[in-house]
Amino acid sequence: MAVTFLGVRHHSPACARLVADTIRSLRPAYVLVEGPAEMNNRMDELLLGHELPIAVYTSYRDAERRHGSWTPLCDYSPEWTALVAGRDVGAELRFIDLPAWHPALAGVRNRYADAEARYTEVTGRLCRTFAVDNVDALWDHLFEIEPADGLAERLATYFDLVRGDTPTGPDDTAREAYMARWVRAAVADAGDRPVVVVTGGFHRPALVRLAERGDRDWPEVPRPPADAVVGSYLVPYSFRRLDAFDGYQSGMPSPGYYQRLWESGPAEAARGLTEAVTARLRARRQPVSTADLIAARATADGIASMRGHPHPARVDVLDGLASALVSEAIETPLPWAARGPLPAGSHPVIVEMIAALSGDRVGRLHPSTPMPPLVHAVLAVLGGPGEERLDLGEDAGRERSRLLHRLRVLRIPGVVRTSGPSPAGGAEPVERWTLTESDDRLPALIEAGGYGVDPQEAAAAALAARIPGAGLDELAEVLFDTALCGVGDLTGQVLDDLTRAVEAAADLGALGRVLAVALAMWRHDDLFRTSGGTTVGTVVRAATRRALWLAEGVHGGPAPADLRRVDAMTAVRDALRHAGPSLGLDTPAALGVADRLAACRDAPPD
Repeated sequence: MAVTFLGVRHHSPACARLVADTIRSLRPAYVLVEGPAEMNNRMDELLLGHELPIAVYTSYRDAERRHGSWTPLCDYSPEWTALVAGRDVGAELRFIDLPAWHPALAGVRNRYADAEARYTEVTGRLCRTFAVDNVDALWDHLFEIEPADGLAERLATYFDLVRGDTPTGPDDTAREAYMARWVRAAVADAGDRPVVVVTGGFHRPALVRLAERGDRDWPEVPRPPADAVVGSYLVPYSFRRLDAFDGYQSGMPSPGYYQRLWESGPAEAARGLTEAVTARLRARRQPVSTADLIAARATADGIASMRGHPHPARVDVLDGLASALVSEAIETPLPWAARGPLPAGSHPVIVEMIAALSGDRVGRLHPSTPMPPLVHAVLAVLGGPGEERLDLGEDAGRERSRLLHRLRVLRIPGVVRTSGPSPAGGAEPVERWTLTESDDRLPALIEAGGYGVDPQEAAAAALAARIPGAGLDELAEVLFDTALCGVGDLTGQVLDDLTRAVEAAADLGALGRVLAVALAMWRHDDLFRTSGGTTVGTVVRAATRRALWLAEGVHGGPAPADLRRVDAMTAVRDALRHAGPSLGLDTPAALGVADRLAACRDAPPD
């Protein structure tokens, strides 16, 4: 079997080089890459000439499940170098994993979730053996700063040890069985020509075994259920989103540093990182002298020598910088000793160091890249940056308001309302908005395209997704947002759910919020087109009665007043004042409740 299996760590420069060198040396017939198989007929689109990083974003929505996933790619992603090198040598390129929407991937936060967390015991033992803090430092120690000689053998040994004979769950089993079918079919079709397989190192041991037996027919790409809405699009990505320090838990942290490592090697990456940190600190008027810079470099070199590194690794540079630039005691652990977002209270110098490590690169899609309909629909009408004042008494102002609220509900960056109607503040007939440019806007619009083809449809789907399992407070927010967005069909569903929730409510504060929202919508037809609506009135009536019933069960104490309960009683007062006669609210009964509550408050203690 003329097949070469390369197990890699996602976004590893060392693995990316190994993959590219292997493909150029072997000139295989097929290059098979762990990635969503539904993208195979769009390989030309993927290789258009984008500025990386980019990602394949896949959205899935049906009656039971909503799922979104990203397959990020940067210059030093082994998967990317496999595609580029494979294209250069004339190989057939195939993604071989299950589609990103598939249930086997539904529990994965992003497409490339590393396996180290499953094998804490093994990686912990390796970290203790090599005297490093965590798996990222271990990886650099073993692979990134070591010479390339013998890299493939070291990687295979590492992943064999990490995977071992530990059985996988059903999801990984299904994925590996599917990928193995692609391998067997490609080997059969290639004849005497080699095949190169590039997957996460966790999967490599299983694929080596599975590729030896089974059918050799090309597998079909699974199709989503008939009632599902599925879309896959390329999106611009950023180093900030790619960085583990910002919460992305797959692949390598510190993408700005590893980009330098990919382009220039470990020695230049260490020097460039030190200079980048210095530049950031000086730009923020933090004093960094030439002597500090020399001390940081000398300390990093000394730490690297002590740790047996031929060049300073990432943590060597960071430790050197921290030693030279932070004079006072640091109360929180240094963030590169663990993975995850920066802890609150991190030293300002440490914050700038991590920002320099991350980098600020943002990807750009080729102009010919297809976009979902929502992107075109929004960009055609959104307009440029600036301040907007909208008169909600006019049709044009109301329609513009609804568009902006739909974008707000979809969490599109750079669209912020600064004032306008609110349940607590009454029905102000004017809104003010601030629109700003944002590098994150296009990715957000592409991702929101999974909800619908235009802003109204997308906003309605996004609001509907917030309803299942929502409490009273969240349902009240959804109700008000549906009104502001002009999503009439959804409002009925929310109102029905609200009515049932109100009748079983036990939290007076949350119930008061619902009452305030429903009353505002009932009163102000000029804004919401819901004045006097039967179902809205039902919510107001039910919430008022339930609030009075709950209020009688509240016994005061020495603690300060509960402001949410006070707001609830204010909402009851407003309901009686503005909707009492129309909705048949029992004002004398409400006054009786108030009298009894006042009597309880004034009664002397026993």
